[in-house]
Parts: sequence; structure tokens; C-alpha cells
Amino acid sequence: MTMLIPVLGDQLTHTLASLRDADRGGSVVLMMEVWDEATYVRHHKKKIALIFAAMRHFAAELRADGWMVDYVPLDAPGNTHSFTGEVARAATRHKATAIRTVAGGEYRVRQAQDEWAAQTGLPVEIREDDRFVCPLPDFYAWAQGRREQRMEYFYRDLRRRTGLLMTADGQPEGGKWNYDHDNRDTPPRGVNYPAPERFAPDAITQDVLALVGKRFADHFGDLDPFGLPVTRAQALVALEHFIAAALPDFGRYQDAMIAGQDYLFHSSLSSSINLGLLGPIEVCEAAVAAYARGDAPLNAVEGFVRQIIGWREYMRGMYWWDMPRLATRNALEAHRPLPDFYWTGDTDMRCLAESIGQTKREAYAHHIQRLMVLGNFALLAGIDPQAVSDWYLVVYFDAYEWVEMPNVIGMSQFADGGAIASKPYVSSGAYIDRMSDYCGRCRYDVKKKTGADACPFNALYWDFLARHEKRFAGNARMRNMYGTWRRFSDEKRADYRASAAAFLDTLVPAEEGWAHISAT
Repeated sequence: MTMLIPVLGDQLTHTLASLRDADRGGSVVLMMEVWDEATYVRHHKKKIALIFAAMRHFAAELRADGWMVDYVPLDAPGNTHSFTGEVARAATRHKATAIRTVAGGEYRVRQAQDEWAAQTGLPVEIREDDRFVCPLPDFYAWAQGRREQRMEYFYRDLRRRTGLLMTADGQPEGGKWNYDHDNRDTPPRGVNYPAPERFAPDAITQDVLALVGKRFADHFGDLDPFGLPVTRAQALVALEHFIAAALPDFGRYQDAMIAGQDYLFHSSLSSSINLGLLGPIEVCEAAVAAYARGDAPLNAVEGFVRQIIGWREYMRGMYWWDMPRLATRNALEAHRPLPDFYWTGDTDMRCLAESIGQTKREAYAHHIQRLMVLGNFALLAGIDPQAVSDWYLVVYFDAYEWVEMPNVIGMSQFADGGAIASKPYVSSGAYIDRMSDYCGRCRYDVKKKTGADACPFNALYWDFLARHEKRFAGNARMRNMYGTWRRFSDEKRADYRASAAAFLDTLVPAEEGWAHISAT
């Protein structure tokens, strides 16, 4: 009897459900680097390197722990470059009698796993991924029958379930569930921003970097320098560093954007959590412990916990709740091609150029850059939401479809018609000016409303409201915006719309299929 246990690249957890009760003497762990997964979109070079390096280190740890590991590198002879093909080859190679795996996090991977029994003629057990706080059946039970599946109420339920930041009598710590109003400060000049912990590449990682540099040279993004955590031990060091150095100021400055400060007080731990090197509960507990010691304020800790057991868990639930329909949602009928500058960063809009340049260097931008600069522009300009979603999936090291797609299609682009967000996340240039230092040295004037020298966000904002007035005018959260729009003179409204149209005419579409590459 030989049990074949395929472990995927984002399942790098020693307590993985498929490994937990397996007989090591009668099992073979299969790990696969396949072209299909690296190129179904043209992932950022640093993202590919992160995943391959973490996989190779995890395989070495499993071997040291007594597991038999069959590791198929990208350039292995005979590599079929698909999960299904490599599972079938390994089943034959090891004379497997059964297959056990953990459900893939992405819809297409889960669909492929359902084919393995037919492809191999073996019984296949697909275990649920229990590394999340909320099992999918529990999410479905919560969502079923609700008129609106809003994150805030889901988040409160998970706080109660986990006990995180809850008092002994079942009340939220400090008397409130949410401290967002305390988390919108702009950092003063001269603040010392703590850089995330970085790790020198060892021989395994250096081999991966050479491979990626050779095989994926035409993919988006910079490969060097590379210092991301690729083992659990490194991820724990990164967590400890964040808790000590950045968490105390994370809350009040979490929405700020400063040119040249790629991380500010953000953690970037999402790369390790989504790979499986860290668990969401242990990360939250570390933050809550800092609050208990008096080392971090409540608004910072609550905001951090909400990102993990609130948004992360909620987005996963909403992804599976709405797939496969979510992938093609386009409620606002946005069809403009993605502008070329999303790939090149070559734009006079400094906020976009800074955010895209940072994304190219680091494969990272924090949530306000993603939502209120990059996503805000795409929504205002009417960019096709599938193109926007593909771009986000390509460029960020923590982007897996289950978390990226609902964030972009739903929260950022309102393409799901409001299932996730109660109103579109749109703003004029004033918000970006208030939360960043981008506007001061921009070629456009954020104070000007229309014309060739005015910040494009200003005219685009009002043009968006005008285009979608029928849909949003009755939205309670947008009533004031439309009240202002209706008080404008006909001439002023026409000026805004003409200015927006003139700017949109200057956008150069990205090359067809830039985000995708054929599996050759």
C-alpha cells in the first residue's frame, strides 16, 4: 500500500490535513513545479521565486523529518507541467494505491483535483483545508438567507468564535468592534519607518533565483533584491520583528502613503500566511499578546486582527460562495482595456507611477495603494474588471485567486453589483492628497478640477457618478455626492465630463494578452 500525497505550493504547513495522520513509511509526498501554474497568468518574477524557494525548503524539511518526498523541479525530464499530469506520472512511478490531498485554494485547481481519480484509476481523498478559521460550510450557513453578506457582521461572529479581543463577559475589548476612525493619520515628517525583516538567499534560494531569471525573464517585475521569508523559521522572525517594531504604529498610519517608503508600518506577512508558513490564528494571537502586554494600542491590534480574521476569511468565503460566476462579473459594464502604464509605470500621475513602481520592485503594495490609487483609477476609468483582476493576480506576491479576485471584482471594482461593498470605493484627488505626499511633486495640480493640468482623478470622479447616476443615486451612502453633483450648473457638469473624456482618450491600451502566456 502506497499513499501518494500531493502537496501544493501554497500548502507548506507541517500539520497539513493530508499529512497529519499519514503513515510515513507507506506514503510518498509529491511536490511539483509546473509551467501551467507559473504561467496561467504571467506572475511577477519575485512571486514565482518566492513560491518555488519556499517549496524547495519545505521539501527539505519534510525529508529531514522522515518523509519520502518526490520533488519534481521545473526542468525535470518528462515534466508534464500540469498538476494532473504529474500526479498521474507519480502514481505510476511509485505504484500508488491511493491518493490523498488537501483541496486547492483556487477554483480551477479544485476542478483539476476532481479529475485525478479518472486520470489515475485510484481512489482520491480530498480533505478540506482546515488552516482557515472559518470552514466553508460554516461560511455558507452564515451567508445563506441573508439579504446582505457584509464583512462587518461576519467579522464580529469570528471574534466571538475565536475569543480574540473579547472580554470575559463576551463583549469586544474596549467596548467597540471597530477602531477604523483612529487609523487615518498622515505620518509626520521625520518618522523612522521600520523596514520588514529581510533574509539573505541561501544556496537553495539562489538556485531558484537563477532558474526564474532564466526561464521567466520576460515576466513583469524585478527579481533582485530578494529577501522574502521562505521558511517557517524565517516567517516567525518576520512576525516577531513586525510585532516589536511596526505594530505599535500600524493602526493610525495604516492608510498613509509616502513616496519611497514601500512598507511604512505594514507587515507584509500575507506572503507567509498565504503560503502556509504561518497560521492566521497564531499571527493574531501574537498581536493580541502585544496589546495585553501594553506594547501595542488597541486600535492597531484590532485593525490588524480585522485584516486577517475579518477580510481574509470573508474574501475566501465570498470567493467560493460566488464561483464560478464571480470570475465574469461586470455589473457596471466596464470594457475599457487596461492602460499600458499599469505594466510600465510610465504615467505623469505620480500616485500611480509610485504605486506601480513599488509593485514592480517589491511585488507588494499596501491595501490603500491597491484600493484607492490603482483600483480607484481603474473603476473611475471603466477598465474591464477581468483585466484588472488578472493584473492584480500577476503582480503581488500574496495574490492567490481566492483572495485576490473577490477583493478586486467585488470590493475594488464593484463588478459584483454590491455583494461585497455597499458602495463603490471611488474618490477624487483630494483623498489621495490627504493620505499621501504623492501630489506635491506631481505634474498635475490636485487643486484644479478640470483641464489639461488638473488632477485626472477630479474629473474622472464626477464623470463616474454621472455615468452611473441611475444605479447609485438612491444609495444612502452616496446621497450627498449626488446632491453636490445636481447643484453644479449644466456648464460645470459638462466641463467635468469633457475633461474626463479628453483624458481617457489619451490612454494607451496594454498589448493584447500581456498578462497571459501560452504553456510552451
